[in-house]
Amino acid sequence: MSGGATLVYVPMTPQRATMTVVVIAIVLLAIAALGNAGIIFALLVALMLTGMPISIALGLTVLTFLFTMTNVPIESVGLKLFTGIEKFEIMAVPFFILAGNFLTHGGVARKMIDFAASMVGHFNGGLALAGIVACAMFALVCGSSVATVVAIGSIVLPEMVRKGYPMRFGAGVITVAGSLGILMLPSIPKVIYAVATNTSIGALFIAGLFPGILLTTMLCTVTWWIARKRNYPRMPRASWLERWRAFRASVWGLMLVVIIIGGIYSGIFTATEAAAMAAVYSFFVSVFVYKALRIRDVPKVLLNSANMSAMLLYIITNAVLFSFILTNENIPNTLAHWFIGENMSWVSFLLIANILLLLAGNFMEPSSCILIMAPILYPTAVSLGINPVHLGILIDANMEVGLCHPPVGLNLYVASGISRLGITELTKAVMPWLITMLIFLVIVTYWPELSLWLPRKMGMM
Repeated sequence: MSGGATLVYVPMTPQRATMTVVVIAIVLLAIAALGNAGIIFALLVALMLTGMPISIALGLTVLTFLFTMTNVPIESVGLKLFTGIEKFEIMAVPFFILAGNFLTHGGVARKMIDFAASMVGHFNGGLALAGIVACAMFALVCGSSVATVVAIGSIVLPEMVRKGYPMRFGAGVITVAGSLGILMLPSIPKVIYAVATNTSIGALFIAGLFPGILLTTMLCTVTWWIARKRNYPRMPRASWLERWRAFRASVWGLMLVVIIIGGIYSGIFTATEAAAMAAVYSFFVSVFVYKALRIRDVPKVLLNSANMSAMLLYIITNAVLFSFILTNENIPNTLAHWFIGENMSWVSFLLIANILLLLAGNFMEPSSCILIMAPILYPTAVSLGINPVHLGILIDANMEVGLCHPPVGLNLYVASGISRLGITELTKAVMPWLITMLIFLVIVTYWPELSLWLPRKMGMM
């Protein structure tokens, strides 16, 4: 029983099971018939269909292909394994994870929610609007969608239910708004994309600001319209003095934006060093300013961060090997030459890229998806004159959509744990905002200057 809905298991008949296996086998054989490239992807899909973790499926695909179909010296694979993750930029990943965990447990989210509520709470659906704005502010300093959903959702959702909002409405809002965590300024998927394509991390950070503001505005508009139509409650209008006090209480968390962007833009430190500064600053604010995190709880936060970092680095390691195989088989360049030979425009290519990324987002979490798809799409995009930063933001936007729908939507599972709603019910609840995100995806795809104008003005590209 979950959220009032009973899940009934209906066993598959032997005939239906046989037909399903036959269909899958035919599809995999058809893919494999495309040559080495087809065999690689058919093997990967077959392993993923067994239910094993994607990182292990990647590793087994690489090893099987290496030992049976190539003459690549195993020594060079070992060398690539280490040099692939030896990049200085990858160090930003564990630091941003640590910063996000400190912020999640350190009272920063509560201060941001209070400030957001003081600014927009008097509109219809004010508490839901405050949740979206708070997600956007938390995303400015966090870089993780899951952390954003946990930090904001665990506070806002119970409060919304107490104020008379349906749980489905609140959970739908927070599930989608939490995806802003990977679009706004610092973002772990952006770091991974930058490592995979040698794109400027600083430019990617800045490029996500205007798209993030646009998506926040679109989500708020849809939320306000639904709340107005259903006559959901609003909060009392806060005075300017109350707003100032709420801002002053939240300013310690918001200062992290100034530290990250100011430091990168001024050249004081790199994006990786900015991540380290963010971790140190988040620790200071959580323990000594807001005092929501006790010193004795810090080792637990460090251990959780280390576990998350190890998991991501393991995925990155296997994905680096997979990219090595793709490059060794010359698959990205072959694909680029095919697109150019077909006289395909950048408009058509981006449409195909979006479809591929949305499909991949059904089965892979963002880090794996980016590490597999970015090296494939990048050469073609550059050949067609598409800016790598624009491509990075486009991939980020696709990953946002993938986080909010099954079967691998991490935000759905986190929000389900907070709200106690079933995944099926929650999937229906997010539909209005998910459609909004698809409209946003079209805008980001075909309006490159939305992403590129600010980094260019700041001289970062």
